[in-house]
Amino acid sequence: MSVGQRRFHAVVATAAVAVSAGVLAVSPAHASSPGYDRAALQADLDAIRDAGTLGVQARVRSPRADLAASSGTAVLGRQVPVPSGGHFRMGSNTKTFVAAVILQLEAEGRLSVNDSVERWLPGLVRGNGNDGRAITVKHLLQHTSGLHDSVGDIEKKMHTEQGYRTYRFLRMSPRRLVALSVGHRPLFAPGSRWSYSNINYTLAGMIIEKAARNSWREEVARRIIKPLKLRNTTLPGDSPLLPKPHVQSYTEDAKTARPFRSTLLSLGWAGAAGEAVTTTEDLARFWRALLGGQVLSQQQLKKMMTTVPVGVPGREFGLGMAKQRLSCGVTAWTHPGGTPGFITDNAVTQDGRTSVIVSRTTYPGTREQGQATARLIDNALCAASVRRSTT
Repeated sequence: MSVGQRRFHAVVATAAVAVSAGVLAVSPAHASSPGYDRAALQADLDAIRDAGTLGVQARVRSPRADLAASSGTAVLGRQVPVPSGGHFRMGSNTKTFVAAVILQLEAEGRLSVNDSVERWLPGLVRGNGNDGRAITVKHLLQHTSGLHDSVGDIEKKMHTEQGYRTYRFLRMSPRRLVALSVGHRPLFAPGSRWSYSNINYTLAGMIIEKAARNSWREEVARRIIKPLKLRNTTLPGDSPLLPKPHVQSYTEDAKTARPFRSTLLSLGWAGAAGEAVTTTEDLARFWRALLGGQVLSQQQLKKMMTTVPVGVPGREFGLGMAKQRLSCGVTAWTHPGGTPGFITDNAVTQDGRTSVIVSRTTYPGTREQGQATARLIDNALCAASVRRSTT
């Protein structure tokens, strides 16, 4: 589903605080190693488990190695290994796929990111101070539209077991979600500020369908999933099931703090904002291909990397992905994701050579779990950078 306004800010703030406090220094487990090896990955995963995550898997992919490992348990109360190739809901990382499709369509002359929402969806974004004539496709992709996040409103209701049981099989049309958003006044004038809002990508999916005369799911599959051979990446629509193998995933009840199982979940209503299911191997392949120039032309990739500040030092947001600066000075690109039951963190170096994918099974997670995950990502990418600079 969504990463959520609060969730996105928590992710970027955790990484920024960890870097500024020196938390992300390379740990002793691999300080003497010429690179980041499987033992180092396992140590970092165990640290995430020790911070309270029930289960976690990760993959570090570089030209020299493909490392995969896991820690914790796949089932609460039992010792069941977490499969390192297990399927998970990647949440808002779906947005990066959608943004790439929009930029491909622009390269084909079928739309422009400077087009207004009104041009493609006439009369849809109107009322209470909202005006689709003033909001561009770029504003949507970059979260500078000012639109209220109705998708995030629903996601927050699933932070309790009662709310999850009420909404886990929700059916709602994109137009209804937009109507709920437009029922609120805008947060700010389009383009004047940044604020994460999932409804932006609900609208982006609808614009893809108008411009391509095809469903956004079929366009993502045709343009990205099939060419990159992402055989374990799916857009399940309303299906609440995960392909096997997969872990049981859990959400900590916002009222009781007790974890409840939230594996069974339909996210077709969230759609282009975050319904996709994947594996660490597939998501690593996608990110490396995207930054490696296999998905977009250099001109379009450069446009995707045009950023605005998000209010956190070391982080900026482009079109469907965020830019971050690691403790070693390396620039990486990312898009975190969260749904009830899963948290996805990732990063890839700007040249697309090295990627890190982490999937956790305790949602929404704690600051300590976020810091431990940020440490893993920083350790892996910085170690790869040091190795390249000495060879």
